[in-house]
Amino acid sequence: MKILSTLLLVFVALSSHAGNPYPRVPDLSVTPGALCETPSRLRYPEQIAYCERDVSSWTKELVFIAYRDLGFSLSGERSRYKVDHFIPLCAGGSNELENLWPQYDTISKLTDPLEPLACKVLEKGKITQKAVIDLIKQAKLNTKEVPRIMQQLSRLNQ
Repeated sequence: MKILSTLLLVFVALSSHAGNPYPRVPDLSVTPGALCETPSRLRYPEQIAYCERDVSSWTKELVFIAYRDLGFSLSGERSRYKVDHFIPLCAGGSNELENLWPQYDTISKLTDPLEPLACKVLEKGKITQKAVIDLIKQAKLNTKEVPRIMQQLSRLNQ
């Protein structure tokens, strides 16, 4: 009986996302974020490694497989999802699986405006790469923080 209850707990833990249609935030066990290691060039005053956008269809499919394995159904039209870079390319993010997640369109509408503003401030040298990455991760892990972070970056952009 003890083995059965242990197996049941393991199953429940593994299927904690079962039935959820899509992730609202990146799952850090699959998408912890990764920096560009093979840059096409260096950018900004800080000389940040920049990787050109290069995510193959197969890599995108692997992202969906990884999140389905977590229990997300990823239901609905595929056009409602984009494969998002957790750490944006403009902030030195990579195209590796560890930096990609299936972002639903309602989530991307919240977080997408943040990235160009953050990178504009980065380009001006008014913030460090580490600080930008920390802010973007905060926003993507808790979308309620987006307005506050946008205000903070807007002040730096003036």
